[in-house]
Amino acid sequence: MRGRGGTVTAQAQAARDSAGEVAKSGVTAKPSGVKPSVPQFDAEESLAELRALAESAGAKVAAAIVQHRERIDPATLIGSGKLEEIAGSAASVNADLILFDHDLSPSQQRNIEKIVHRRVIDRTQLILDIFARHARTREGQLQVELAQLQYLLPRLAGRGKEMSQLGGGIGTRGPGETQLETDRRKIHRRIRHVEQQLENVRRIRAQQRQRRESAPIATVALVGYTNAGKSTLFNALTRAAVLSSPKMFATLDPTLRAVTLPSKRRVLLSDTVGFIRSLPHTLVSAFRATLEEVQRASLILQVSDAGSRLFAEQDAQVELVLKELDAEKKPRLRVMNKVDLLDEEVAEGLINDSRRGKARDGAVTVYVSAIEGTGLNDLLSRIDAMIEEDPVRRVHLRIPQKEGKALALLEAGARIYARTYKDGIVELEADAPESVVRRLREWVELNK
Repeated sequence: MRGRGGTVTAQAQAARDSAGEVAKSGVTAKPSGVKPSVPQFDAEESLAELRALAESAGAKVAAAIVQHRERIDPATLIGSGKLEEIAGSAASVNADLILFDHDLSPSQQRNIEKIVHRRVIDRTQLILDIFARHARTREGQLQVELAQLQYLLPRLAGRGKEMSQLGGGIGTRGPGETQLETDRRKIHRRIRHVEQQLENVRRIRAQQRQRRESAPIATVALVGYTNAGKSTLFNALTRAAVLSSPKMFATLDPTLRAVTLPSKRRVLLSDTVGFIRSLPHTLVSAFRATLEEVQRASLILQVSDAGSRLFAEQDAQVELVLKELDAEKKPRLRVMNKVDLLDEEVAEGLINDSRRGKARDGAVTVYVSAIEGTGLNDLLSRIDAMIEEDPVRRVHLRIPQKEGKALALLEAGARIYARTYKDGIVELEADAPESVVRRLREWVELNK
């Protein structure tokens, strides 16, 4: 790939921690007799994802090379002949960056660079670069910097002058404008400093959450594979203006907005960073302060791209991250977004099935199009039915007409089914949240 001066040669297929699976930017290696624990992307699909990642970092694809191997080469990941082919391809298009869709050990990275005479980065470094590009808040920038520093530490030995500072190319976008000397002691000191700042962020966030939790308002967290349309859905439900973009990881910084449910209860909706196949562990750890909103949520909306034939594999990757966050047992509602990309008849059938309460894989599923607004009312009704905070109950009230504030509170916070006027009294039948009932308790008819 070229872009900001780059070349990408790539292939992808499996999780990075399976030693015999796939070496990308070149290599596919499958262990014999080992059944993968999660569905796998094939080479073409993984290559398309890598291309999208690189383009999100500002790169332009110049060439892509795939190699299938029984075993990865511990020294260079892929074979020497294929490395020579990559070197020739990079030279022919005058590209200065080679991207591997596989994690490279520090020694593999150095050995490959000696052969191809180009700068080499791996998939994790590319994702870190995209995160650095999109982090807007101080918290997001700190989280990205911590992940970058943790990635950099084991790669110091033998790197020499070229890593004495972080620059501006793909894979080198540094934490802020700081030029970091690659001295372990200094980096360890910087890591401790960033961790301390993030701890302060966590403490402030915990205090804010404690204040929120003192009121009976639930938090609903949006999670899903990157580019599943979470931010578009968030905007559609909250009428907010959070950046929604087809680029991967357009949303990094957490956003909370209030949503009013059909019962008139309010919930806080939280937009979170998208997950991805083999999301670097350093990023999950660094973004733990942000992802605490997922851990503490009353309900998780797992958003999937209904127009992608890979949604099952993507859902499996989301499940892995939720397990790492100890959030896999949280109440969950599956949301299949982008039904506008499906055949109209198929989409209509799916929407009707979800309205009848049919489940997919044992979980209730709602089909929506965030961009067109299809199914959003059904989604809000489902959320309403699953939220346990501030429960709703049917009440009968007799409120004097002169009590305008009480009548206004009931009008704004409850669903009124019947209303009659007699002798200066308003008799009402309503479904009201417990918080509203408590404020109007002197007018509640207990025997009704």
